[in-house]
Amino acid sequence: MQKTQPQLSFWQIWNVSFGFLGVQFGFALQNANISRILSDLGADLHSLSLFWLVAPIMGLLVQPIVGAASDRTWNRVGRRKPYILAGAFAAALGMYLMPNAPLFVAIMAPMFFGAMMLAIMDASFNVCFQPFRSLVSDMVPPEQRNKGYSIQSLLINIGAVVGSILPFVLTNVVGLENTAKVGEVAPSVTWAFYIGASVLLGSVIWTVIRTKEYAPEDYYAYKGLDAAQMLKEQQVKRSLGEKLSEFFKLVASMPKTMRQLAVVQFFSWFSLFIMWVYTTPAITQHIWGVEPKWFDQDFLSSLSEVPADILIAKGAAGDWVGIMFAAYSLFAALFSIVLAKLADKFGRKFIYSSSLLLGGLSYISFMFFQNPEATVVNLYITQVTVPAGAVNLMIPMIGVGIAWAAILAMPYAMLAGALPADKTGVYMGIFNFTIAMPQIVSGLLSGFIVSYVFDNHAIYILIMAGISMLLGGLAVYFVQEHEQVTDLEAVS
Repeated sequence: MQKTQPQLSFWQIWNVSFGFLGVQFGFALQNANISRILSDLGADLHSLSLFWLVAPIMGLLVQPIVGAASDRTWNRVGRRKPYILAGAFAAALGMYLMPNAPLFVAIMAPMFFGAMMLAIMDASFNVCFQPFRSLVSDMVPPEQRNKGYSIQSLLINIGAVVGSILPFVLTNVVGLENTAKVGEVAPSVTWAFYIGASVLLGSVIWTVIRTKEYAPEDYYAYKGLDAAQMLKEQQVKRSLGEKLSEFFKLVASMPKTMRQLAVVQFFSWFSLFIMWVYTTPAITQHIWGVEPKWFDQDFLSSLSEVPADILIAKGAAGDWVGIMFAAYSLFAALFSIVLAKLADKFGRKFIYSSSLLLGGLSYISFMFFQNPEATVVNLYITQVTVPAGAVNLMIPMIGVGIAWAAILAMPYAMLAGALPADKTGVYMGIFNFTIAMPQIVSGLLSGFIVSYVFDNHAIYILIMAGISMLLGGLAVYFVQEHEQVTDLEAVS
C-alpha cells in the first residue's frame, strides 16, 4: 500500500537545494570567465568552442554513471548526498588550481593545464548536478514539485549573480588588477575562483548536514514500490556488459515526454553554449570597438607587446560581461519567485514556451545596442564608465534571465512525473544527454562558423543563438506531460 509522502516546509525545500547555490556560484564563475582565461592563456576564437567542449563531454560521461550509482546507493550519509559531497570537493580543487596555470609551465603549456583543470571542474560539477536534481525529485512530493524546482532555480540564480559579478567587485571595490598579459590570469579572476571554491564547499556541506534523506523502506513506500523487492534487485551483481545492455535498453525505452523535451533542450542548450563562449569577444568587438584581429593568436604572437588600450578594453569588457551574466541571473532569480505560481495558473508548457521565445528575441536584439558614447554608471558599490551600448544590453538580459529560469525548472518539473521512481537518478542522468549533445554539436560547429562564415565577428553568432532559442520555444508545444508513473507505465 502506498504511503502519502509528507509535505515539506519552505525551509526544508530550501535546505535540499541550498548546496546548488554554491555549485552554481562556481559554475557561473567558469561561464563568465573561462573564455577570458583561455584567451589570456593563448586560445583563439576558433579554438575557444573546442575547449568548451570539455563541459558537455564530461556531463555526457559522468551524469548517467553517477545517476545509476546513486539510484543503488543507500548508506549512513544518504543516497544522493555522498556524490554531491565528493563532487564538491573535487570541483573546489579544480577551482583553486585553474587560475594558477602559469605556475605549472615547467610541466605543460599553461593553456593545456588550464584545459585540464577545466575538465576536472566540469566533471566534478556534473557529479554534483545530477544527484541534486534527483534529490529534489526524491524529497519533494508531486504536488510541491513546481515549488521545489522553482526554489532550486532561485538558489541557482542567486549563486550565479554573485559568482558572475565577483571579479568586477574585486576590481572596482577591492582594487585588484583586472588586466593580464598573454599567458597569465588577472588577479581579480584568480581571487574570485578562490572565493568561489570556498562558497561551493560551504553550501554543499550545509545541504548534506541539514537534509535527511528517506530510508529505503520509506522512500519506496512513498513511491508505491515494494522496498524488499527493490533492495533485493539492487544487491544483484551485474557484469559491465549487463550494465551497458540495461543502460541502452533504458535509453531506447525512454518515456515519450523525455524524447519530446529532448528537441526543446537541443535548441535551448545549443543557444546557451554559444552565449557562454562568445559573449565576451562579441561585446568586446561590438560595443568596445576592439577589432577581431586582436583575438587572432597568430597576429598577437607577431607583436612584441599588446597595446595598453587593447588590454584595458578587453579587461573592461570582460568585467562587464560578468555584470551582464549577473543581471540575467538576477532577473532569473526574480522570475523564479513567481514561476511556480505562473506554471500552476497558465500551465507549464505555456510559461516554458513563452520564456524561450522571449529569450530568443533578446539574443537577436544584441545587434541593435551598439553605441560607443561613454556613460557613467552608478552601481551603488562603485561607479564605472562604459559605452552606452553596454548599459543598454541590460534590457535584453531581462529576457535571457526569464528564459534561463524556465530552462532550469520547467523541463525537470515536466519530466519528473513521467519517470519511474526506482530509476529517477539514471533517467535524470540520461536526460543530461539532451543538455550535453547540443553543446557538443554547438562546440564543433560554432568555432568554424564564427571564423569562416562570420569572419571572426562574434556578434553574428549570438544572432544565430537567438534563432535557435526561438525554435526551442516553438518545440515546447509538441511536448505531452504525464504524472508520476510506475516502472511498467514509464515505457511508451
